[in-house]
Amino acid sequence: MRRAVIAFTAFLGGLIFLLAGPAHAGPADCQGLRGTLNFQGQPVNGARISVTTEDGKPVSEATTDAQGKWDVQVEDPGRYKVTLDPSSLPQNAEPRGGTNVRTLSVHEGNCSTALFPLQPKGAGQDQGQQSDDNSAFWTRAAQLTFEGFNLGLIIALAALGLSLIYGTTGLTNFAHGELVTLGAILAYGFNAGMGLGLIPAAAIAVIVAGLLGYLQDRFFWGQLRRRGTGIIAMMIISIGVALFLRYLFLILFGGQTEAYTEFNAQPGVQVGPISAAPKNFVAMGIELVVLIIVGIALLRTRTGKAARAVADNPALAASSGINVDRVVRIIWTSGGAIAALAGIMLGLSQNLKYTMGQEMLLLIFAGVTLGGLGTAFGALIGSLVVGLFIQVSTLWVPPELKNVGALAVLIIVLLVRPQGILGRRERIG
Repeated sequence: MRRAVIAFTAFLGGLIFLLAGPAHAGPADCQGLRGTLNFQGQPVNGARISVTTEDGKPVSEATTDAQGKWDVQVEDPGRYKVTLDPSSLPQNAEPRGGTNVRTLSVHEGNCSTALFPLQPKGAGQDQGQQSDDNSAFWTRAAQLTFEGFNLGLIIALAALGLSLIYGTTGLTNFAHGELVTLGAILAYGFNAGMGLGLIPAAAIAVIVAGLLGYLQDRFFWGQLRRRGTGIIAMMIISIGVALFLRYLFLILFGGQTEAYTEFNAQPGVQVGPISAAPKNFVAMGIELVVLIIVGIALLRTRTGKAARAVADNPALAASSGINVDRVVRIIWTSGGAIAALAGIMLGLSQNLKYTMGQEMLLLIFAGVTLGGLGTAFGALIGSLVVGLFIQVSTLWVPPELKNVGALAVLIIVLLVRPQGILGRRERIG
């Protein structure tokens, strides 16, 4: 029982340390207003933003850049009115709810973010009738459900590798988020740096990430296991690896936001009440196919059965003739490749930055814990639940608080079923 308490305390401490690290800190000289405009998953370029004082005195104007970002610095703290010019938006876009004005407070030495959610024209038009209001609500709910599945599948890819590694080695790998970032950055390097198309660049990036996953276990984690390093010590080491890789990415990739050279400005496709870029449908199809292939491999192949045997009882598996080290290396190779694919898909749905994996880490852990630690299929189900609740919760809560819904569901489910959705009860002590 004492060891379990120590492990849980170290886990929480490491998670807080990672998520509260300086990578999220903003510029020290920031005092003003900023934001990002996206429509149907794509950044909006050239949208005009005007900032005035609360009594209407002009302060400054800004135009969104190629990443949809804008920034206005102000001299004095206070209340400011931010207005989005609807005529500068794409022809089929409008502010959600028809509201293009936000009033925000700017505090000394801090920047406030103005959010302008966009929707297709007419999607939220108020006809003054209850039936039209209900129709708009359910249309938005369908759109958010689709976006939730898209996000949930990306989380599931990343969580699958983490869950398999935990199941076979017992290691809670805090550096797994950096494996997600690694895949996105490798694909960007092959795509933008070497001029390859995104599809071959992504395929090469997945292969390279899988090879790096093998090398990690062959020359680092495997050596620690052979020396008898404890699980808690290895978990703390993984925090150091995460910090090392994150700032290595900052040095090599930079702190700016980038995008792939292909599939950026795609017009939306309307499928019933759902509107999305074609790349989103293709990406979801690829994610589903990969998850199905991994599931079949775990259930039907000899290696998959051996991996499940090692996860159940490594000592018994070894005494039965299973090469445990070989199985673990296969899992690390597969986990690295799948995490890289998750990073590529995440970079395709949004822009790339060196902290993208770290920002997903909490959601990955939430999906793995909700589904049941060490269970691959539990990680899949838990990740889908997390993704759905994150997006659908914005029907009732502000978008900046959308992660709260997923974490609330995590807490409620674990109170009722502590082992997770597909986890097994274990006796402690």
